[in-house]
Amino acid sequence: MTTSETGRTQEAPPTPEVVAALKRYRVGAWVVGVGLLVLVLVGMPLKYLGGDGTVVAIVGPIHGFLYMGYLLLTADLAYRDRWAVGKAVLVALAGTIPFVSFVAERKITRPLRDAT
Repeated sequence: MTTSETGRTQEAPPTPEVVAALKRYRVGAWVVGVGLLVLVLVGMPLKYLGGDGTVVAIVGPIHGFLYMGYLLLTADLAYRDRWAVGKAVLVALAGTIPFVSFVAERKITRPLRDAT
């Protein structure tokens, strides 16, 4: 961190490795978020209201596989940007609640995007 003339501390610009990890994380967060929305807003109603579990049978395992990738991308970004463990865990859990991965992605990436 550096100190400006006003005495306010400012974050150092992110390294190229952090920027690359951020881009990968953003893509992963959106893919997992969209997959979860399809599962919850399309697949689950079709299964429980329409009696057709085909969408859940297809999208469910795909979402689970993609979520594992999201966890790896989150861990990579957390390691490279030196996050606290609690922050990394909360961001990782964001992929399990509909719409929250989008909110987490915006909240996490805003300071890094502003610094670039």
